[in-house]
Amino acid sequence: MNDDFAGLTTERINEETLAIDECTTEQMLQLLHREDAKVPAAVAAEIPQIGKAVDVLHRVLRQGGRMFYIGAGTSGRIGVLDASECPPTFGTEPWQVQGHIAGGDAALRLAVEGAEDDAEAGAALIDRCGVTERDAVIGISASGCAAFVVAGVRRAAEIGAATVGVVNNKRSKLEEVCDICIAPIVGPEVIMGSTRLKAGTAQKLVLNMLTTCTMVKLGKTYDNLMVDLHASNRKLRDRALRILTAATGVDADTAAEALERASMNSKMAIMMLKTGLDAEEAERTLAGADGNLKAAIRAGSRVV
Repeated sequence: MNDDFAGLTTERINEETLAIDECTTEQMLQLLHREDAKVPAAVAAEIPQIGKAVDVLHRVLRQGGRMFYIGAGTSGRIGVLDASECPPTFGTEPWQVQGHIAGGDAALRLAVEGAEDDAEAGAALIDRCGVTERDAVIGISASGCAAFVVAGVRRAAEIGAATVGVVNNKRSKLEEVCDICIAPIVGPEVIMGSTRLKAGTAQKLVLNMLTTCTMVKLGKTYDNLMVDLHASNRKLRDRALRILTAATGVDADTAAEALERASMNSKMAIMMLKTGLDAEEAERTLAGADGNLKAAIRAGSRVV
């Protein structure tokens, strides 16, 4: 028996769910629900650490660096999911926020046994991605001892990149090698060791916080509207029109016309409608405000 795992909170037997196989369907669901309800409080306890990480990620991305999620199994899939949602939600470039999973993309669909134990592959991933001191690497591991993740974060730290760990156990191996460790302790799983449950849910909430708050600080929203949305399909075009009408008060036809003149760029369209600037001047003013729409509108209004 491996001592690295024997003492982990995530590997303990949950005394509350011992007889789950004797429960009715409704009783099973109630057990799951009661355990899931413990997750938000565990995440809330880590908000100070999450805040530190957001400030680091904001600095890294503002200065032209990149952020990388690396994980194995469920943790890796959650990282890839969060990274892949950033371009359509916040208009980021695919290279800015990346998600990587032990075993490669094939592991997104099928478990690649042993991949999480491959420390050499974790370190090699960091080198292959060309991570530098300008970047940030976020290692995700419920146990905090997945060799692929620990080695990857260790290698990133050696290079000088900012490093963050997202784990579900205290005093883990991952905590030892990262600058900031976020560790929501959710307790034993409903099914012993099945960290796709509470641990995975907690990780998803943490990653939502990391990217959402970082992007807000980067000016990717106007109030709570996702104004860096690029209307590339029917659903997103409809959403962009609703965002434009909410932000400016114009009717749908005026919003549609502005969106066309702005080459389907929602932020640009709002800027033009708010200031009366043409597309070229609006783009220049936005760039001068580092993409912050409120600051750009103030500057553009003075220009007009």
